[in-house]
Amino acid sequence: MTDFETLYRQTPDPWSVKTAWYERRKRSLLMACLPRERYRYALELGCGTGDITTLLASRCNAVCAVDTSETAVGQCLERLASDHISNANVQMMHIPSSWPELTEQADLIVASELFYYFCDLELDKLLARCLQTLIPGGDWLMCHYTEQFHDRRQNTEKMHNRVDELPGLHHLVSHGDASFRLDIWRKLERGEA
Repeated sequence: MTDFETLYRQTPDPWSVKTAWYERRKRSLLMACLPRERYRYALELGCGTGDITTLLASRCNAVCAVDTSETAVGQCLERLASDHISNANVQMMHIPSSWPELTEQADLIVASELFYYFCDLELDKLLARCLQTLIPGGDWLMCHYTEQFHDRRQNTEKMHNRVDELPGLHHLVSHGDASFRLDIWRKLERGEA
């Protein structure tokens, strides 16, 4: 897997998340596509330095954000503190072998620019853990870059299609363009087909 810690130590913003039009546009669309105005408890996988985390905190009662890079987690915590955001908890961990200890099940899961770094076995485990963590009626958002790059292990289209094949989910939102694909699924309530 990509060594994210080294990347963040070499450059505080390795993907120009704060300045690139692609990133700013994606974040705006991601937030606009969320089907609910407010969520109770969000899990963000791969939070990086917290650009999406801060936005989620404004729409959620509580956010649990995780990243594999200690440096990125430190930057995210500093950002949350400087923005006086107190409803976000940030943890460093290597998913899927570790999984956040949540105070409750999530009604929103956000995975952006992350799942294509995992092999098939890890991806299977990630998808199963997400499905298990999401409450019935909860929303699961995935957004991933579509163009080829050197350390990609999963194709975005195939990866999102694998979520489509999971039982108990209803596909709510789909956006695709030349740069990224964004999808949102809702976990069915008991008795829904």
